[in-house]
Amino acid sequence: MLTRKFLRTLGKYKAQFISMVIMVTLGIGMFVGFNMEWVSIEHNMTSFFEISGFADYRLVDEFGFSEDVLTDIKRLNGIENAARVISVNTDVLDTDGDSINLNVTTDPDVSGFVLINGEKYDPFEKNGIWLSDQYAAKNNLTLGDEITLQYKNYQFTGKIKGFVKAAEQLICVRDETQLMPDFATHGFAFISPTMYEEVIGLDYYPQINVLSDLTKDDFIDACSKTLGKTTVILTKDDTVSYSEAEGEASEGKAMGSILPSLFLLIGLLTMVTTMHRLTVNEKIQIGTLKALGFRDSKIIRHYSFYAFAVALLGSVLGIGMGYGVAWSIMNPNGMMGTYLDMPEWKLVFPWFCYVIIGAIIVLLTFVGFTSVRKMLGGSAADALRTYTPKKIKPMLIEKTRLFHKLSFGTRWNMRDMNRQKSRSLMSLVGIVGCTVLILASLGMRDTMNGFLSMYYDNGLNYASRIFLTEESSDKEKADIIEKYNGDFGASLSVQLNGNTVSLDIYHIENDKLRFSDVNAENISLSDDGAYICMRLAEKLNIGSGDSIKISPFGTDDSYVLKVAGVFRSVSENIVITDRYAESKGIPYNIDSVYTDFEKAGIIYDGTVKSVQSKQMIMDSFETFTGIMDIMIYLLVGGALLLGVIVLYNLGIMSYTERYREMATLKVVGFRNRKIGRLLVGQNLFLSALGVILGIPCGVFVLDYLLKTLAGEYEMKMMIGLPSYIVTVLLTVGMSIIVSLIVAGKNKKINMVEALKGAE
Repeated sequence: MLTRKFLRTLGKYKAQFISMVIMVTLGIGMFVGFNMEWVSIEHNMTSFFEISGFADYRLVDEFGFSEDVLTDIKRLNGIENAARVISVNTDVLDTDGDSINLNVTTDPDVSGFVLINGEKYDPFEKNGIWLSDQYAAKNNLTLGDEITLQYKNYQFTGKIKGFVKAAEQLICVRDETQLMPDFATHGFAFISPTMYEEVIGLDYYPQINVLSDLTKDDFIDACSKTLGKTTVILTKDDTVSYSEAEGEASEGKAMGSILPSLFLLIGLLTMVTTMHRLTVNEKIQIGTLKALGFRDSKIIRHYSFYAFAVALLGSVLGIGMGYGVAWSIMNPNGMMGTYLDMPEWKLVFPWFCYVIIGAIIVLLTFVGFTSVRKMLGGSAADALRTYTPKKIKPMLIEKTRLFHKLSFGTRWNMRDMNRQKSRSLMSLVGIVGCTVLILASLGMRDTMNGFLSMYYDNGLNYASRIFLTEESSDKEKADIIEKYNGDFGASLSVQLNGNTVSLDIYHIENDKLRFSDVNAENISLSDDGAYICMRLAEKLNIGSGDSIKISPFGTDDSYVLKVAGVFRSVSENIVITDRYAESKGIPYNIDSVYTDFEKAGIIYDGTVKSVQSKQMIMDSFETFTGIMDIMIYLLVGGALLLGVIVLYNLGIMSYTERYREMATLKVVGFRNRKIGRLLVGQNLFLSALGVILGIPCGVFVLDYLLKTLAGEYEMKMMIGLPSYIVTVLLTVGMSIIVSLIVAGKNKKINMVEALKGAE
């Protein structure tokens, strides 16, 4: 009997049950999907790092390390393994601007690679190149093809022996100016030490990569004692592959705690409100069951099962949705596949998701339990009486003359919202949530577009960047600067309060580089101070007028610099002019020239090491912005779906609760259109209030997301007027459409049936 009643009740309230299932599905799906993403990233990344020997530390010396030094490092306690390594960007001959990061390691177990296809790596191979499979696929290269890479005056020509993936190239970008990998123009490759040394005629390796579980301080102390000097030591946190991949995992954690929380909160509130209304409408049925002899415990179990069924079905569907969300992000052809280059894309279900989902099912079942228990108080006769809402005190405004001057529809809606506070509050929460998601999504796009315009379109005001060889003389470098009418720069690795940062020295006369302050306004570098990036300024609590002490690696010298200002940057760095560097006695070697000459017009000689065109950097943004647009469309679509479900569910509840009232209005002469306007008017008021509250909340959420998810880019929040307008139009438009759909149901009101019931 109760089984048949269960099915009939499901059919009677199918809209409410479907909406509750969808809300639980969305909440669980978003929670599982985003958390599976970052857990899967960490699992696959850790596995990749282990099998390819990703280094924990990197010793750097431009003069190179000998085999004896490597042996000394290996003998240190706590060192698992080490190898001499060189990694340089080379140009691909006979291509239009392609570059390859060429790698050599003296031990393939340290900073090595994973073979995807082809011949096994041979450390004595003199004519073999193991190439990135992604670059090969984008450029139609196959096994056995010959490829020539040029570095300075050296050419490395060999046959492609295999296709590989390397953890050191997990995020394969040309340098810090390139946000996204572009395998159509840039990849990586490995050659054997035998081939490398034969081509250059030297045993030159400027890095020693080390596998070790020592802490950074212990490792630095041990190396300093062994080498007898201060050496540049970079941890894995200082590499793009590790730091950016960890950043993606951290962003996933943050997203997994923000968006799902919003969906779950609204889903829970929807469940509470809907189950309460359902049991109110079923009060006569509950009383009948009690009068027929059913025990309270059995009735409670019956109605609690509704909530349990909704929670269980929503959770099962949510887990399936979560796998779909995670796979859409975490697969070789998905959004992460355009950023991370991994051999394995295994989805890992987080253990804590089982706990959270179990707790949600218990909580939602408890909601159903408490809802029905309230209806079972007293005797069977009490339960059979029609539900009487609590007496509501008149609003203060009702005692004023203004209230009585308002239209009938306004007064009716105000009293209804006061009487049904929970339903009105839920509608408001749904509209606020919809507004927040839409505005934050559109604002993220505006912010990113503003960032790209500020830093790349405006900041990089050159056509090509020429990288100069280390051994070039000052005269040769000066000739290049004059020949191409460029500005020049130099970079040093320095220590600042225990942080490894870059000291960038520039000579800017031709406006090829521009810098922006904290307000995103252009600033001119002065010759009497240093400019520090926002992250360092906040981390070290440094501002204009303060002094900082830096110490270049490889020396015991230190320099005190006055801070002239704070600027926005994509890396942790300090910027000074060449004149200020000379006044402080800071030695530097010019390593880059920025010019308006196109890459094709720059001649390679003994001074020019490589050339990077600005257009190559800009081209990589197309992939980045494409991914961002997909995310925005998904979030906006999800926000609108959230609003539709909440408002439709609550609208149906409102229609059911006010069925007799609307029937009475029909009897006294109100037409369907007039009654429809009453219903739409209430939702319009709540929509307007929700938008007013949601816009500042959306701005707050976007600001939090920028600081949490994109703090390394030092973006300035920018929300354009069109985004505000679109947010308002989408939110209010969605509310009006749902309201009209619900309002259309008043045509089906049976006045006789509605009014003949017991009072």
